[in-house]
Amino acid sequence: MRIKLINPNTTQRMTEAMGRCARSVVSPGTELVAVSPTMGPPSIEGYYDEALATPGLLAEVEAGEREGFDGYVIACFGDPGLYAARELARGPVIGIAEAAMHAASVLAPGFSVVTTLSRTCGMAWHLAERYGMKRFCRNVRATDVAVLELDQPGSAARRIILDECRRALDEDGSDAIVLGCAGMAELCAEIEDALGAPVIEGVTAAVKWVEALVALRLATAKRGDYARPLAKRYDGELARFSPTGDAPADAACGQPAAPDANAATGAHGALLRVNASALRADPAADIAPHIHSV
Repeated sequence: MRIKLINPNTTQRMTEAMGRCARSVVSPGTELVAVSPTMGPPSIEGYYDEALATPGLLAEVEAGEREGFDGYVIACFGDPGLYAARELARGPVIGIAEAAMHAASVLAPGFSVVTTLSRTCGMAWHLAERYGMKRFCRNVRATDVAVLELDQPGSAARRIILDECRRALDEDGSDAIVLGCAGMAELCAEIEDALGAPVIEGVTAAVKWVEALVALRLATAKRGDYARPLAKRYDGELARFSPTGDAPADAACGQPAAPDANAATGAHGALLRVNASALRADPAADIAPHIHSV
């Protein structure tokens, strides 16, 4: 089984941290490859960031289809491009907010989300409503710690996040905490030990969910909303993302297709007219199982 974890931002050290967390929970025989495109924002802290992170994310999904990946994790708590990615992918695609909220809802009658900037609180509430989790979500709390400060040496991020989690349990009537940023993944165990309550981070939750769905031989529906994108020509800078309407070669057999030398010029046989490796910090990630950033 091969799972591709995609950090939609371009900060490699965060992708590497997420890859470490994900690899610590996968089953023997599961290959976990963590990547991040080079095209996009270094952190995702608003709707504008989300929108401009999506093209690079989708290019990674399209590349994964050619490479024979079985499923995907979108490793950003806003779950950017989730539904579009499902149009491209044969296998399951899970967002980390989706996974974390669902996990929390079966572990506790109510949870609080502890996230980064206050400007993203509304985004988290929207996701809770979209996923049917609003009745479980007692509150969304901001720490006003920027994403890129989470792993900085000497940062007070750990203390600030832990203090906010304590307040959430004491003041919100919550029995569990959902960490509202993929960059918090490596803090999870430490915070849970300090609180004595369930603390869920979505990176590992999403990876295990994808792993389970693939093991059950379940795939993304290809009729209705998640049918493949309709073939059409896009204009301007987005011309290379024009969908052809075709599945990647050999996708039906679950085998990686041979690289399409004409993908960037619009030849058929690939879902998008884009070379994902050109958007990736390390083109070797196409063939080498290694971890990148969130």
